[in-house]
Amino acid sequence: MQAKHKLFFLFVSLTALALVAPLHAAAPVPPARTATEAQAGAADPIPDTLEQRLLACAVCHGKQGEGIAKSEYYPRLAGKPAGYLYNQLRNFRELRREVPIMTYMVAYMSDGYLHEIAEHYSQLQPPYPAPATGFSDQELARGEALVRKGDAGKNIPACSACHGKSLTGMEPTIPGLIGLNREYIVAQLGAWKTGQRHAARPDCMAQIANRLSPQDVSAVSAYLTTQRATANPMPALARSAKLPLDCGVVPGASSAVPESSSAVPSASGGDNAGKDVKDRKEPGS
Repeated sequence: MQAKHKLFFLFVSLTALALVAPLHAAAPVPPARTATEAQAGAADPIPDTLEQRLLACAVCHGKQGEGIAKSEYYPRLAGKPAGYLYNQLRNFRELRREVPIMTYMVAYMSDGYLHEIAEHYSQLQPPYPAPATGFSDQELARGEALVRKGDAGKNIPACSACHGKSLTGMEPTIPGLIGLNREYIVAQLGAWKTGQRHAARPDCMAQIANRLSPQDVSAVSAYLTTQRATANPMPALARSAKLPLDCGVVPGASSAVPESSSAVPSASGGDNAGKDVKDRKEPGS
């Protein structure tokens, strides 16, 4: 009986093999690709254009640089002075601002490329978000006092003294504060307090942030997010107001350590592109 079973299984196996073998034999073998065909099938090179470089920016900051609502990481870029945006891109590259994903994005971009990106976003004016609501009258009153008048007792100047009466910034390097969400404002003031964000010496924002209490930070951020943009939300002209303190990011400040060159380099490589990021950090600036 066992011998019969073995013969039966052997017969079935040989029959199946006989049926399958012709199918494999009939399958066409793809011819080897020529060198020309292989080259044609290769991925197209990435275009070396501003539009291509902006694709990465748009993923997080929006197609028009409008920012992502309710995010401490993806602020509005549109309409800010080109000098400010350029300085921040350099700060990420030089590790004066500690945001790893931004350092990764710009680590090997030339100064010329950074200028192009900054100029592009400075010219955009997408709609601003609706003013925020839901804050207490007491908190908004404290925020308004700090933003519009400052606090002489704490040696805190008014935000509007540097960022403009309309809070839209001042050329060439002071940013607008309208259109930013509360989480981002709180995060940046906290970064100055903890030393995670730096600017050219004297770092006036670090000085001011360290004079603000947690309650002050909450009040300022609340008030700023309730403000509506003006009909023409452009930065004020350079030197249109006398600043209340020396600030290194403002060209011509008496004790400023330059944060960037005033010359606009070529966008085709050179400059600081390709250097090891670790070798480019300037402590304390």
